Amino acid sequence: MEIQFLGTGAGQPSKGRNVSSLVLKLLDEINEVWMFDCGEGTQQQILETTIRPRKIKKIFITHLHGDHVLGLPGFLSSRAFQASEEQTDIDLYGPVGIKQLVLTSLRVTGTRLPYRIHFHEFDENTLGLILETDKFTVHAEALDHTVFCVGYRVTQKDLEGTLDAEGLLAAGVPFGPLFGQVKNGQDILLPDGRQIIAKNYISEPRKGKVVTILGDTRLTDASIRLGLGADVLVHESTYGKGDEAIAKKHGHSTNMQAASVAKQAFAKRLLLNHVSARFLARDVRQLEKDAQSLFPETHVVRDLEEVEVL
Repeated sequence: MEIQFLGTGAGQPSKGRNVSSLVLKLLDEINEVWMFDCGEGTQQQILETTIRPRKIKKIFITHLHGDHVLGLPGFLSSRAFQASEEQTDIDLYGPVGIKQLVLTSLRVTGTRLPYRIHFHEFDENTLGLILETDKFTVHAEALDHTVFCVGYRVTQKDLEGTLDAEGLLAAGVPFGPLFGQVKNGQDILLPDGRQIIAKNYISEPRKGKVVTILGDTRLTDASIRLGLGADVLVHESTYGKGDEAIAKKHGHSTNMQAASVAKQAFAKRLLLNHVSARFLARDVRQLEKDAQSLFPETHVVRDLEEVEVL
């Protein structure tokens, strides 16, 4: 499981940062890629990666500000041009209005897609569990921005215990159907009369990963709830230390507020994005250093950076 950042800038693109978009790569888990936000130029950023657009099966939009959604029409259109690959449907989750935005854009431009878009819109009254599969759940909760905006909590369900194959072989169990029975939790009896207790050869279930991806927000308790115990917390850092007043005015957070959220949520790692274009390279290093003074496992990400979820 990896996160790759396609755009880490705030509001408008700069020479070093495109606007908001990232992907959660679940290739080993379910052979899919999930996208979160799709600002202008996202499809161009994808060309600099190994991401295959057809692998993107789900898109989650945090809010309808242009720097988070204006790349959607272009991306959806380009996804249709890969004629050599199978056409697959896509699920699009987001606030009420995302369907109208996409369909109007496609209609006005005369774009016809060879696949279906399944829209899943929500408002303040229909949040909570918005997706559940056999391996993942996704919860959404409202944040505190200048427009309706949400954060997402992606939870991997606990993984099955692994079979101790070497232990079974050492116990004299022949490789074959008996291995399968033990893996399924069935005790077995060997020809010599010895009983093999299945639970002794299967490890405990492994805890699934939790990834929290927040949209634009002021400092709010909702961020802490969404990030509780997360392996990775992605939080905006539009402003820096001492900018609390202007951050609140414009519906955003500082690096220190993000660090405070991560600390209170007992998150394992904090990744800061949505960085204002006014911050130069040396300023970004200071953003990271200041936040690390409160939450040491903090990193300010850059465009195209890939982070493994450990």
